[in-house]
Amino acid sequence: MKRSLALAVLMASGLALAANAQTAAPTKVAVIAFQGAVAQTNEGQRDFADLQKKFDPKRQQLKVLSDDIDNLKKQLQAQADKLSDTERASRAKSIDDKTKQLQREGEDAQNDFQTEMQDVYGTLASKVYDVLADYAKKQGFTVVIDVSSQQTPVLYADESTNITKAVIDAYNVKSGIPAPPAGTGGTAAPTTAPHSAPKAAPAK
Repeated sequence: MKRSLALAVLMASGLALAANAQTAAPTKVAVIAFQGAVAQTNEGQRDFADLQKKFDPKRQQLKVLSDDIDNLKKQLQAQADKLSDTERASRAKSIDDKTKQLQREGEDAQNDFQTEMQDVYGTLASKVYDVLADYAKKQGFTVVIDVSSQQTPVLYADESTNITKAVIDAYNVKSGIPAPPAGTGGTAAPTTAPHSAPKAAPAK
């Protein structure tokens, strides 16, 4: 009697599991190189190229200062045996002062560039993420994995699951911004950018 009851319970449990397996929605996974998607949108190419152009004058200024230091070093080396100790020390101090100035201004310019690039990327990434979420829902994807980082746990993904280009195209259509003209440097990608997409809102 007990054995029959146990068998009946086991069969009922098995039927319940089978029913749940049949009704559960299959997981549909996609991958995206999110950082590249943001940079390769028409808006991203335009904005990052504009940022590069904005800092071009500062880069040129730093190059002039660097070339000046190199010339002063060559002059000091070539004329060292003809200079008095006082003159040699004075020139060496001038080179040292200019070198410190170059380092300080270079670090400031790099920090300013990185800050503005982060701002540009963050603003655009948020908008691209909205398009990504909408695209994923319409295509029935339940999970989208960002493979921008080399530390991603994804070892293999079929090319058909990669929605990077599809999201770029969808964003370009939504933004209405045309592709940069060829040869204008509009394809420049950010030198450094975050490797993660904006976090999705927690499930309710």
